[in-house]
Amino acid sequence: MIKAHQVSYKHKEFHILDGINVSVEYGEFLAIVGPNGAGKSSLLSVLANEVKQGKQNIVFKDKPITDWEVKELSRHKAKFSQHNSNDITLEVKDVVMMGRYPYFDAQPRKEDLEAMNNMMYETDVFHLKDREYNTLSGGEKQRVHLSRVMAQLQNDIAHKLLFLDEPLNNLDVKHQYKALEIIKKFTQKANSAIVVLHDLNLAAQFADKILLMKSGKVAAHGTPQEVFTADTISKAYNFPCTICDHPITNNPMIIFG
Repeated sequence: MIKAHQVSYKHKEFHILDGINVSVEYGEFLAIVGPNGAGKSSLLSVLANEVKQGKQNIVFKDKPITDWEVKELSRHKAKFSQHNSNDITLEVKDVVMMGRYPYFDAQPRKEDLEAMNNMMYETDVFHLKDREYNTLSGGEKQRVHLSRVMAQLQNDIAHKLLFLDEPLNNLDVKHQYKALEIIKKFTQKANSAIVVLHDLNLAAQFADKILLMKSGKVAAHGTPQEVFTADTISKAYNFPCTICDHPITNNPMIIFG
């Protein structure tokens, strides 16, 4: 699906990413985790072809990602950003429809309207469709943008890729799980997702693979069972932890302190 080899990136004299190797296979849910300042969001932006400077060797679907035509690429991959404008003077349905812009020139087609409505239902914002975006709470805005990026990838193309930067911010427990279930359902259809998460226990529960970062480098990469060990996590976060089995899923459960 996507492979990155020895990716490096620095801003002025600060090395933000240093020699990153990562690959994501078809149908894989990769969670990127790590302490603040580890380079998680920067790596996601580089992989999504949003950062041009630095050393990059990224191949998406057997073609260098820089060789993709922008509009065509937008039908194969979409990105949920951590920072979105708080001043969008549009109704919710119009914000979600922005995800369909790669598919029409003037007026949305029937397929575009169906994709918009379906994803608003999925993300539990359909009842807000006529509300002005600026009047929503932080969590509601998050769900609108999740709806937008998911609507963008509603097409017949095989093996699509979703990038999400902290999509659970401002969400209550119910909608955190609902968002991750939507992403998991997406990957179970042979699509892939790369998701920056802060909650290690949710990462352990939903992700197929974990990429643990520290100081712009890969500290560990593997399954949740391989990465989430007391020694590895304690060193990465510089804080003690205990690992035990989740009583329901048997996935690793991290308890700090």
